Amino acid sequence: MSTFGLIILSTIGISFISLIGVFFIGMKGSATEKFLERFVSFAVGGLLGGAFFHLLPESIELKDSLIFTYVLSGIIIFFVIEKFLHWRHCHKDKCDVHTFTYLNLIGDGVHNFLDGIIIATSFMTDTHLGMATTIAVAAHEIPQEVGDFGILIYGGFSKAKALLYNFLSALTSVAGAIIAYLFFGQILWLKIFLIPCIAGGFIYIALADLIPELHKERESSKIPVQLVTMFSGLGLMWGLKIFFER
Repeated sequence: MSTFGLIILSTIGISFISLIGVFFIGMKGSATEKFLERFVSFAVGGLLGGAFFHLLPESIELKDSLIFTYVLSGIIIFFVIEKFLHWRHCHKDKCDVHTFTYLNLIGDGVHNFLDGIIIATSFMTDTHLGMATTIAVAAHEIPQEVGDFGILIYGGFSKAKALLYNFLSALTSVAGAIIAYLFFGQILWLKIFLIPCIAGGFIYIALADLIPELHKERESSKIPVQLVTMFSGLGLMWGLKIFFER
């Protein structure tokens, strides 16, 4: 399959993750929380593994003296993006839930658009890197999309409408991928910047967003479960590295 075909297939697959909310419609809140807690731990391992086992080694091979400056830039850029996406949320005393729901859809669309750019850039650098990046993005998207689905339901959407709107918002990843493929592939220096920048972004998401969520769990009995699922994510990424290098 061509690189463009792999990019489109991967981003469409990522978009379908938005429909995962359908599996939680009949589940009790405690069961959903248990699933999300374990998948957040797995996502930490997947993102860190994607950054340290795949993206950073690929970046170092580019032999640019500013590689680690680009990694730092990625951390800062993702911080600024996250601040913007949080800023676009209304405070409860300033807007109603219905308005908040649509603003969340817009923010999610921007986030997914960036995911498309990340996946396309990785595939254009190396097919194996693209596959590893897609898996890391998917691991992060599953708990996020379940949360987005819950926000839409809370905002008054029917379950069918929430699934549809969440899916349409997720499809912006395909648009981001196409734009990246058409324009970024022609600019070598931009690819040299984006790969380590994406690594910095993955590190930021894992350490600043996901690990603090794990710290909210105070029961010491949950620590082994968190570690096992985290190392499962790391192990998957390490396994992919070994497999691709054979």
